[in-house]
Amino acid sequence: MAVPGDPPNSTPEGMGGGDDDFRSDDFRSDEYRSVVFDEDFVRAARLQEYSAQERMGEHARAVRSRSIWSGGGGSAARTSTPGRGARQGMLLVLLIATAFAAAVYLGLRNPYVPPPGGPAQALSSTVVPLAPTTAVSGGLPADLIAKSPAADYRVGAAGISLPAVRRTHHFTEAQVVAALSIAKDYLVQSSLDPDILAGAASRPVRVLLDPDQLAQFDRSMTTPSGDGRHAATGWLVRFDQATAVVADSRVRVSGAFSFEEVAPDMLEVTADHTFVYAVRPATGSPAAADGASLFTVRRELRLRFDREDLTARRLELASAYVMAGPQDCSADPAGAFRPLLAGAGPTTVGPAASDPYASGRPRRTAGLCGVLAPPATSSANPPVTPAAPPRAAPVSPAAP
Repeated sequence: MAVPGDPPNSTPEGMGGGDDDFRSDDFRSDEYRSVVFDEDFVRAARLQEYSAQERMGEHARAVRSRSIWSGGGGSAARTSTPGRGARQGMLLVLLIATAFAAAVYLGLRNPYVPPPGGPAQALSSTVVPLAPTTAVSGGLPADLIAKSPAADYRVGAAGISLPAVRRTHHFTEAQVVAALSIAKDYLVQSSLDPDILAGAASRPVRVLLDPDQLAQFDRSMTTPSGDGRHAATGWLVRFDQATAVVADSRVRVSGAFSFEEVAPDMLEVTADHTFVYAVRPATGSPAAADGASLFTVRRELRLRFDREDLTARRLELASAYVMAGPQDCSADPAGAFRPLLAGAGPTTVGPAASDPYASGRPRRTAGLCGVLAPPATSSANPPVTPAAPPRAAPVSPAAP
């Protein structure tokens, strides 16, 4: 008698005989042994069968696709717990939203940085000797300072103080602080270093300059010229060691910094400071009570910084306007300062003569000389431009 479910004429020859074949075939038993049709497997299926009531509708389909947002049927639907696909979808959306938020935050904290500018421009310098109108006073350095407008000046780097700092449109507050710090280092090295003042070194200043200005700087040190480009005294302060030496290492300093953004990739710092040195003759006894005298240097420097300069801690010296005295107008101050020392009388001699008929390069600083105001009439707020030729109104180098 045929078993229900068997073919009417028994099993055709050559075909399996039912469940016994599956139970006796070890290969097939091993193949399907690992397949477990548990609840998670069914819930993760991409297709879902419609219920009997749903299939009764007209033109109803037998199955529908699962959405990644649906938790499937069964217990998951009843407990409103999202399925594995829903959890993966929500995690993907969360990761995308996090990445987008991070990109927006980083863009606000680190705005677009313009590319670095071109090569640094050459320094433009003007050095004006100030001739005295009275005899140069002599004495001990401390006594001379106490009777001068520099009595309240601070000593050394303490007189080079930084201003209140704020960010600019394209430079952060930290970058502005860095620029001012480099500017102060430059002033300290170029105006206060004993080896620099004595003309024995130049490297402490050189290492702070942009590489594009090094050739100009080196030429200014080896072959200084008053051509507005290669005056050594435009870069730094140094004395002619055959004329005078520093008598007191406590240089008095007063002045101020200012800064502004001159381009999206360029920050400019202006330094306007007055330095007062006690000097004595290069020959003779250093301990002579009346051997010292005061020499004043007013330096107005424009220093520029791009982002590469700030990172490398260097600067571009754009311009230098220097007034220094007492000096003789006939002396060329481009290579080094030659102070008129204690006891020297007033000078009425103008700058060195220039012959327009002479061959060779003309002296471009001819006629550029000012008058040093006597200490008794020195002003606390002097103009920053030099006076006219020696017999014009006095100009004081006192600090603002």
